Amino acid sequence: MKLSDFLQTWDGHETENRFSRVIIIGLLVICVITSLAAWRTERSIILVPPTLTQEVEVTRSSASSEFKESWGLYMAELLGNTTPANADFLKVAIEPLLAPDIYRSVLDAMTDQIKAIKMDRVAISFTPRHVDYEAETNKVFVSGELKSQGPSSKPDIKPRTYEFIIAIKNYRPRLEFIDVYPDSPRTLDRLKATQGQTR
Repeated sequence: MKLSDFLQTWDGHETENRFSRVIIIGLLVICVITSLAAWRTERSIILVPPTLTQEVEVTRSSASSEFKESWGLYMAELLGNTTPANADFLKVAIEPLLAPDIYRSVLDAMTDQIKAIKMDRVAISFTPRHVDYEAETNKVFVSGELKSQGPSSKPDIKPRTYEFIIAIKNYRPRLEFIDVYPDSPRTLDRLKATQGQTR
């Protein structure tokens, strides 16, 4: 019997229906598996902001080193360029980026420094010279020169390094550690070399 003749009979229709049901169930299983895989996959967002020269990648809980370096540079320039007029704004700008662990201590330190800047009427400007990301410690180092000058004094220029740990939480940067010091970046290599010299 030919296939076309068989499909015209009742048995042929039943066989075709069974075959179609198996195919439909298989397609349904494939759709469910594909949906679950798409739902569980970490979405990656690729950005090319105008201030960067290359693309950066951000996921829900991580980001490329270029992204962290750009945020480190932004925060160093924000914190390092302070006048009595913009000092209060800096606190408002940095507040949403702070992790809960350092929130209170950073804001207290900023409040004290803002009072001193306003009282002494000091203008501070930071010129970044180098930005470096250390993958082992997840730290961003922004080093450069800090120039501070009061109303009737000569400018005081010193080396300055801003050290940050920037984590990503729900695609947003979060500052988990900050240290500022008048020295070269305290990278692992430099700390090991310093320990080797003291022995």
